[in-house]
Amino acid sequence: MAQYPKQILDINQQLQSYINAGMTVPSRDEALNVLQTIGYYRLRGYCYHLYDNNTKKYKQGTSFSDVLKLYNFDTELSHLLFSLSSAIEVSLRVRLIEALLSVCHDALALYEPGAFFDKSLYWKNIGTLSAEIGRSNDVFIKHNFDKHDGMVPIWAAVEIMSFGNLSKTIKNLRDDKGTAGRHLVSNYYYLSPKGNRVVPQFDMFTSWTHAVSVLRNICAHNGRIYGRAINTYPQLPLVDMPNGSVKYNGAFQIIMAMKYLRPSDAVWNQFVADLAALIQKYSAVIDLEKINFPVDWAKHMTI
Repeated sequence: MAQYPKQILDINQQLQSYINAGMTVPSRDEALNVLQTIGYYRLRGYCYHLYDNNTKKYKQGTSFSDVLKLYNFDTELSHLLFSLSSAIEVSLRVRLIEALLSVCHDALALYEPGAFFDKSLYWKNIGTLSAEIGRSNDVFIKHNFDKHDGMVPIWAAVEIMSFGNLSKTIKNLRDDKGTAGRHLVSNYYYLSPKGNRVVPQFDMFTSWTHAVSVLRNICAHNGRIYGRAINTYPQLPLVDMPNGSVKYNGAFQIIMAMKYLRPSDAVWNQFVADLAALIQKYSAVIDLEKINFPVDWAKHMTI
């Protein structure tokens, strides 16, 4: 078996490697506890921008305590984003049910290929959903197995659909006049440039749902957000595009998509208040460019 070329470090050696590279460690005991509970390699993700690969040293003034604060900021941001994305997911399920029922008028509307554009993709999505139904032990699925000969109505099936499959199903809806895709968007979602209500194009709308599902999965799996390039690109109106140079796609663009997918104004306003408080709490250590926030980010949060 091939051997990995780098040395395996124990906890004390991991901490010493930080110190040898010029990082200040105010409390050795605290640092050892952090490395034992969070992990050296996870924490390294919050150090990359502070490290000079040429000198193999951290920038002067880099403190272990500040790196830990960056990790805590990212964790709290992830919790905020996961909560909002979960609320959006729940509301999208309701919107999908209403849109399909408004066109098909049938409890089994989800199983009508004619409501979807790409038939091959439709059957792939149904296959994924069928597997999810087969694995489910939820009482409302069992009820339909026992009482309705295994027929699962749309309102029960959508409840156990993953966010990823939900997003793919929505994206595949036919969006021509009078079809479910157009009903879903025009009845509930809109842009408001210059105070005017404008229904988004369907491909713009589905770019939002896809982007939010990607970010939600990052949060659900405890992935890092701070300083991370997220390779999905929700379409945004010009008014909410970040000003200045955008180094990489990041959380800001997806948060803007969340603004337009918000389940209610109250939910959004609470999120914005919590986000502002979080940014203020960690203002001494965070660089908002690392999550692609423009200088005027607060202006974009208004609805």
